Amino acid sequence: MNGWMLTGLIVVGVIVVIVKRLTGEPLNARDLLGPPVVLTAIGGYAVAKVDHLTATDIGWLALGSVVGLGFGALRGTTIRLFTKDGVLWQRYSGRTFLVWVISLAGNGGLDLLAKANGMHHEARPTTLAIGISLLGEAVVVGLRAHATKVPFAPERRVGSWRQ
Repeated sequence: MNGWMLTGLIVVGVIVVIVKRLTGEPLNARDLLGPPVVLTAIGGYAVAKVDHLTATDIGWLALGSVVGLGFGALRGTTIRLFTKDGVLWQRYSGRTFLVWVISLAGNGGLDLLAKANGMHHEARPTTLAIGISLLGEAVVVGLRAHATKVPFAPERRVGSWRQ
């Protein structure tokens, strides 16, 4: 699969996740951790395939990862957690979208700065940046959810429709 097609599929997937979380959805571990783990793994694999990875690339990649985790963690503090039908639900708020916009601008600026200072384009794939950001969000939401003592929602059966 070419890079543009993969990027398009990932963007569509992220939009689906955002729309679901805007309307509110049951909070379960698979939906919370699945997307960031998969995207981070795909991005990590892409980085591992870079033939000419330099110390500059690794330094900018580390900085970008810290920034992405930070923005994701900040976003995780803005997500509304609530109880419905005896289980936890989550919903993105207006502040969540504000942090999304700020993080996109911040990461975009960091990317431009990194590339202007010698980072190879292939050394920071979009999948990795999005995955790490979602991982930061998932960790904070997971810790907040655990602190509520309300149970996570059960996993949906494959092929079942959400109520």
